Amino acid sequence: MRKAEVYWNGELAGELIQENKLSYIFRYNDFYYANSSFPAISLTLSKKQQEYKSDYLFPFFYNMLSEGVNRKLQLRQLKIDETNYFGLLIETAKYDTIGAITIKPMNK
Repeated sequence: MRKAEVYWNGELAGELIQENKLSYIFRYNDFYYANSSFPAISLTLSKKQQEYKSDYLFPFFYNMLSEGVNRKLQLRQLKIDETNYFGLLIETAKYDTIGAITIKPMNK
């Protein structure tokens, strides 16, 4: 199991969990979920419910990954398998992302 913290403009919004290759969970942090001034992190992960489950990495997070030559370069430099989307996400979405969302690995 791997976990990552999801931040919106530096505010902890929730956690993303990869239970195994076919099981992912996104759960809003209690404080973030209860505070109506914080927006949903995406239209597909609205604040109508606190927890979401999926058989694959949620498209919102998958679409944060680089494509093409940039992805190949990242995979090679970081020594990450090309099908390890979760690993690539937590290594490349820590600081400089397009938009308000950043992803940081949780300490084990």
